[in-house]
Amino acid sequence: MRYLIATALLSLLASPNSTLAQTGTPAPDQEQPYTIQANAKIVQVPTTVEVKGQVLYGLKADQFRVEDNGVPQQIKLDEDSDAQGLSLVVLLQCSRSAIAEYSKLEALPGMIESLVGGAPREIALVRYGSHPELVQPFSRNLDEVNAAMARMGPCDDDKAATIDAVSYAASILANRRDRFRRAVLLISETRDHGSTVKEERVIEQLGRTNTVVNAIAFSPIKSEVVDDWHSGGGFNPLKLLFAAVQALRQNAPKTISRLSGGQYFNFTTKKGFEESVQLLSNRVHNYYLLSFVVPNDATDGLHEITVSVPEYPNAKIRARRTYWVGDVKQPAKKN
Repeated sequence: MRYLIATALLSLLASPNSTLAQTGTPAPDQEQPYTIQANAKIVQVPTTVEVKGQVLYGLKADQFRVEDNGVPQQIKLDEDSDAQGLSLVVLLQCSRSAIAEYSKLEALPGMIESLVGGAPREIALVRYGSHPELVQPFSRNLDEVNAAMARMGPCDDDKAATIDAVSYAASILANRRDRFRRAVLLISETRDHGSTVKEERVIEQLGRTNTVVNAIAFSPIKSEVVDDWHSGGGFNPLKLLFAAVQALRQNAPKTISRLSGGQYFNFTTKKGFEESVQLLSNRVHNYYLLSFVVPNDATDGLHEITVSVPEYPNAKIRARRTYWVGDVKQPAKKN
């Protein structure tokens, strides 16, 4: 069914994501490569693998190598991740240069079904300038969500507090009762303007809740320098966090999507936006959902995740890059 909206805006997408670090003891499964102890914390690692530009299908758990701060982990591969429920927050910048981009977003509402997929889902709509505004609380009714998108229009604001908005999205996702995968679709410019939440805070939130952010950015800066950051000099949590913060300040949506294991695209034209949505729709349904149990002796703070497929050393791999161990601090404001 095609959804048409008077004000050209956006809609949603199913993100290759993961649910919050969970607790519990599942039923025994002979194929499960590790035994989950009661109260164990699980890190889910959405992963896509491409070889020469083509998505690689059919890999098994034992073909992946996942390291936590350089230490190999025993992993599980979920064979039916698309069957899991999805809690999705759609974040749309409504201020500054975003106002001129609305006419390019006409194609997105008609692509809701292909983006979200067939899994059970609930969707919330948020627009933002200086601060996030909840336009539509979580709803499982796509007709209700579609009607609410008419209220996601431009706003007269000279700021674009992207980090604040992502932090808000992560907070409302963390409070969902259902243990669905948690995802954000972010459409914004590349630079943050006016956020008060510290970069460390949003990195911590995403790493703690296993929220995946997929981002489509407009007016991208020419030098996108945050594609392959790493901590350097061993696995020092402070160095890792510093590297992530610096990258976040240069291109917020790209860094957030890379850290969380999501997809990132940019566009300058209406056709470019439509192509980005199509690529995103294809990729979000073709990923591997890996997971591992957090080691009992894991140190508090930010951990770096690396994923490889030894049989394909030249493969291009997109996967969650970090997770957080320890309690989430209270929101901190920038000075």
